[in-house]
Amino acid sequence: MSVGARRMRRRLAQVAVLAGVLTGCAGAAEDDTKASASASASAGATASAEAAGDGDGGSAVKSGGTIGAAGSACELPVTFDIAQYWEAEAVDSGTEKDESAGSGDGSADAEEDELAQEIADALLHQGPVTAACEVDAKPAGNIGFLRIWTGKPGSDDARGVLKAFLADETGVSKAKYSAFKAGGVAGAEVKYLVTSELLEETKEETALAVTTEKGPVVIHLGGMDTEEHRAMLPAYELAKKTLRVG
Repeated sequence: MSVGARRMRRRLAQVAVLAGVLTGCAGAAEDDTKASASASASAGATASAEAAGDGDGGSAVKSGGTIGAAGSACELPVTFDIAQYWEAEAVDSGTEKDESAGSGDGSADAEEDELAQEIADALLHQGPVTAACEVDAKPAGNIGFLRIWTGKPGSDDARGVLKAFLADETGVSKAKYSAFKAGGVAGAEVKYLVTSELLEETKEETALAVTTEKGPVVIHLGGMDTEEHRAMLPAYELAKKTLRVG
């Protein structure tokens, strides 16, 4: 196998990993995830019971710790609590330079580099923000993620950031925007539907945005389907309730 072919296989493998991270294991992998989630459902039973808590959408779900501060699983411009059993992991959006780059292997390698980078960019960037962190619900018995996206400082307010975020997603409909306040933080929130032509289904999704001196932050809750999304809303409400600018 040529050096160029080996490099391309490695790049595409890295892109495939990113795709798996940012799509929450679609297709056949969902079957394995369902089995894993069922096995861990007992571990998440306490959190699920607490989710039936108070009258503000079940935000009495137990906290599993705070992320966002220096030294935490994800360092962000904001801090907030994640639900018990959920697991946070930073997303590396940097471009790893190939050790053989610039060796003059020809224009074909340059084209391969460009294609792989375009695919990675499409997965890692949405509107004005870039993927920074994922909080996985699987250990708590659900299938989905809280995804945190960050951007560079700009002139858009929180609602403008959300509109640009949704404008870069296909299949969006019935978006309903509102303002929210949590402690000393004010921002915008949107609830909407997204339709997948590939899966031929429509599901609910929710996101919020705040602006900070370090740039905008979007916290997004998806889910495998609407049922999973609604089951995970208490974790999202916990994040919103405890949100603070770091």
